[in-house]
Amino acid sequence: MFASDLDTTIEFLKGVGPKRAEILQKELGIFTYADLLSYYPFRYIDRTRFYKVSELTPDLPYVQILGRITGKETIGEKHKKRIVARLTDETGTIELVWFQSLKWVEENVMRGKVYIAFGKPAVFNGSFSISHPELETYPRPTTVTGNLTLQPVYNSTEKLKKFSLDSKGIQKMQALVIEQCLAEVKETLPSYILEKYQLVNRREALLNIHFPKDSGALQHAERRLKFEELFFIQLQLLSSKQFRELKFKGHLFSTVGKRVNTFYKDILPFELTGAQKRVIKEIRIDTQRGIQMNRLVQGDVGSGKTVVALMSMLLANDNGFQACIMAPTEILARQHYHSIASLLDGKVARVDILTGNSTKKQRVMLHQQLESGEIDILVGTHALIEDKVIFKNLGLVVIDEQHRFGVEQRAKLWRKNNIPPHILVMTATPIPRTLAMTVYGDLDVSMIDELPVGRKPIETKHFFEGQRLRMFGFMKTEIAKGRQVYVVYPLIKESEKLDLLHLEAGIEQMRYQFPLPDLQISIVHGKMKNVDKQFEMQRFVEGKTQIMVATTVIEVGVNVPNASVMIIENAERFGLSQLHQLRGRVGRGAEQSYCILMSGQKLSKEGRKRLETMVMTNNGFEISEIDLELRGPGDLSGTMQSGVMDLKLANLVKDQQILLEARNTVIEIFQEDPLLSLPQNALLKRFVDKKSRGIALDKIS
Repeated sequence: MFASDLDTTIEFLKGVGPKRAEILQKELGIFTYADLLSYYPFRYIDRTRFYKVSELTPDLPYVQILGRITGKETIGEKHKKRIVARLTDETGTIELVWFQSLKWVEENVMRGKVYIAFGKPAVFNGSFSISHPELETYPRPTTVTGNLTLQPVYNSTEKLKKFSLDSKGIQKMQALVIEQCLAEVKETLPSYILEKYQLVNRREALLNIHFPKDSGALQHAERRLKFEELFFIQLQLLSSKQFRELKFKGHLFSTVGKRVNTFYKDILPFELTGAQKRVIKEIRIDTQRGIQMNRLVQGDVGSGKTVVALMSMLLANDNGFQACIMAPTEILARQHYHSIASLLDGKVARVDILTGNSTKKQRVMLHQQLESGEIDILVGTHALIEDKVIFKNLGLVVIDEQHRFGVEQRAKLWRKNNIPPHILVMTATPIPRTLAMTVYGDLDVSMIDELPVGRKPIETKHFFEGQRLRMFGFMKTEIAKGRQVYVVYPLIKESEKLDLLHLEAGIEQMRYQFPLPDLQISIVHGKMKNVDKQFEMQRFVEGKTQIMVATTVIEVGVNVPNASVMIIENAERFGLSQLHQLRGRVGRGAEQSYCILMSGQKLSKEGRKRLETMVMTNNGFEISEIDLELRGPGDLSGTMQSGVMDLKLANLVKDQQILLEARNTVIEIFQEDPLLSLPQNALLKRFVDKKSRGIALDKIS
């Protein structure tokens, strides 16, 4: 994409050398001139505004003042030695203070000369001062780096600063590369895209992202580079999808047969929601196209994704194929197995389960029955991908919470048939639209955005620590009705750093509050052995215990319709997505359910916003959008994929419109030119070919 000069190792840039090159590589991943040019400023300082001394306030971030040096003196000795100069304008005087580089200051800062001083103002002994200001003589010189109206500010690190590679040092390097190599920068976008969206060329964009001549030029540069970034992500994702559709045949599920019809008409104990019917129809259409289906089904907790998956697997069975569903944990796999087995009630299909805890005897029998085709639907964990697990004819793979599996792990499943099986990915973590387009951009996306009929919305309350007795009273009322309660803590033991109510102390409090001999408490946390966790969870499931005190290991995998109350301690410490997942553990029965968020009085702005959001809405998609705004895409746990989300400039919250333009442009290009063989798409073809080299064809994303 770049000319060869830009591929030069950063070591050879004037003033860098081997040691600085090594630290740039380790700290910032900058290996070449091209890498440096792609390391953008994170903000800009407006150097067009001059402040008078009389206008200064301590809360100003940075100021620049034009004045004359009216005095300079050296104060203190040895390590306390410093130079203090007085800069005066017509409204007053400010002190400029240096603790380092004293020799340079002594030789270069002259009384009587006019300077521009730039820095952060502070108040000391009632007077304003600036420590280690940037100084320029007035009038400014006309060099590229000195004649800035908008000064770039680059992220640096302590290690880089030891090598004089602070923001100013990086700025000087950028100026050198631009001076030497800007003419070598090649265009990456076809001219028809530049014209359609009125984008500046790449050379102009790079110059103005680092050294903008004015705010208008900066805006044009940012828009161009953001579009390019998002466009090539979409091109990579959609070319992968296009390649699969052209290359891989898919099993034809041409028949809706006896199994689906019997299950739907005679066995299913409830009416499907409109959203479930819509998604099943989308899957039905996908599996009739003769190409491999790759569909993501998003559905809030309790929205009925398992039934959609089951009907899709029965569709596979009706067409002579087996199906499997892979879950990330044994708890979740067993929950799926019991749900499916309960719904089927021993009719229409044979379902079995395989996990790491399956005995050798069970495995031998299961392997034989799977290979002979006696098993129609297999539920399991990572154990499904073992080489010994051989299907007679695998036609559909359902993956629950895909992000918890590695690419290679997932790929092993669709190698279990000569023609890759159809892929249905399910997630109970609602993903914002923009994130879905980037992280899962090569999958078709379905949304189950309705809850089953009769399901009552969970009431959510926020209690402060002072309302704890009220919370205990509410627990007692619900338990007296025969209901069960979850209490979730962020810590197991007391932490010196975090003043949080921890699980062990919480149990002590509860035993004091609930002294009844017939009241039982289950305790579950991440440091317990699996067998002990299973035992405690099972006691709660069977109703032998009334309260489950736990850490977030119960976020997934526990389905107790009788549990009507979820209490989350130190709720401000949890992310929105996690709070929403925890709340989804209740509200699974016919009774009204409640979620109580306990917190301390002191809340950060973000913490308060998270709790207010939980009280305001039960809609997981609304919550995910707010979560994206608060935390940013790079911080959303479990959804990132390497390479896909390496955004240097674009922001999925602020730049949704640019993302839509980029994605729609790529879709239009592939509709017109599926193989990118037209001359105007030669640049794009080179990009796709370069990216596809060495990438496994069976990667989903």
